[in-house]
Amino acid sequence: MRQARTPPFVVVLMACGVWLICLGLYFIFLRPALLPEDLRYIGLTLREIQSAVPGLENWLHRVFVVMGGFMLGAGILLIHVMTSASNTQEKRALITTTLAGVSTVGIMSVTNFQLDSDFKWLLLIPSLVWAVGLALYSRHRSDRV
Repeated sequence: MRQARTPPFVVVLMACGVWLICLGLYFIFLRPALLPEDLRYIGLTLREIQSAVPGLENWLHRVFVVMGGFMLGAGILLIHVMTSASNTQEKRALITTTLAGVSTVGIMSVTNFQLDSDFKWLLLIPSLVWAVGLALYSRHRSDRV
């Protein structure tokens, strides 16, 4: 008995899901409240910020924990969609996956370019990989119709 080969779009989009999970864990456990690029964008030193807004770093840490949780959840859901809906090739799964990509890695990439982040080019990669996965998904669907 021959096993069905996993379509490339499933592998690519599941990799995006794993990346989101890892990014979420980074935001929850490792990301500092303020990166050097944040301070450059704001135009103040860390000491000036701490003096002007005591408690900001603790508040930002909580914000990033919540944000990380959403990233983690989005990654888990993407992996679930790819392992369950990919077999049926439902148009709904393609639309859902597209909207999830635009609202997660798409917004993240655009925002990092707006902020002129040190990591903007690196953080563009997940959006491009997601787009490749969607293109492969769409092509796979049209080949089957």
